[in-house]
Amino acid sequence: MNELVHRRAAKPPMKSVPAAGKREPTRTNDPERTQANILQVAEVEFGEKGLAGARIDEIAAATKTSKRMIYYYFGSKEGLYLAVLEEAYRRVRDIEAELHLQDLEPEQALRRLVAFTFDHHLNHESYIRLVMSENINRGQYLAQSARIQELNVPAIAAIRNLYQRGVKRGVFRAGLDPVDIHASISALSFFNVSNRHTFGLIFKLDMQSAAYVAHRRDNVVEMIARFVKR
Repeated sequence: MNELVHRRAAKPPMKSVPAAGKREPTRTNDPERTQANILQVAEVEFGEKGLAGARIDEIAAATKTSKRMIYYYFGSKEGLYLAVLEEAYRRVRDIEAELHLQDLEPEQALRRLVAFTFDHHLNHESYIRLVMSENINRGQYLAQSARIQELNVPAIAAIRNLYQRGVKRGVFRAGLDPVDIHASISALSFFNVSNRHTFGLIFKLDMQSAAYVAHRRDNVVEMIARFVKR
């Protein structure tokens, strides 16, 4: 917290005025920012209420846009829902690319990827809720996406690369499928968010406490490492 300093009140600085001909971006002339904001708010709305319960007018109010503008950009409520799903997957894949796993030793890269996935899921509950909701829908909306397979290719490519490097160096055991490794990482990371309320209640665990999260993260990283190592 900044310290309070007792001094003579200074004259407040004048607000800068954009130069003539240079207007500051607004929602009406910055469609990319507007759409990004809509997707961000809609992810929470769909995550909390599902496709059926989510309200477009509430998303419009929260983003200071309008239902008409949202439909202009995304076509329909279902179109917005699908765009939110695609954006959620794209975001996690983009962050994974910034881990620079190729610059690390195979086991170190694997452990870093697992820890990242665990923390990402922990910190993006709306993403977990979205995936759960779409599975309740039996994937019918995600099946309409022309991009979803393409968006997730980098995830498997990254695991395949680090796994093959590990096999060549004698660190990892041969014969594993990168998709199976990805599924195991996802499942173990997903559970701590998707089942925290029921599992925690039944076994009297505070699954959101810092101590439990750190303990569980270490366990998940170690389980995956031992699964892959020779």
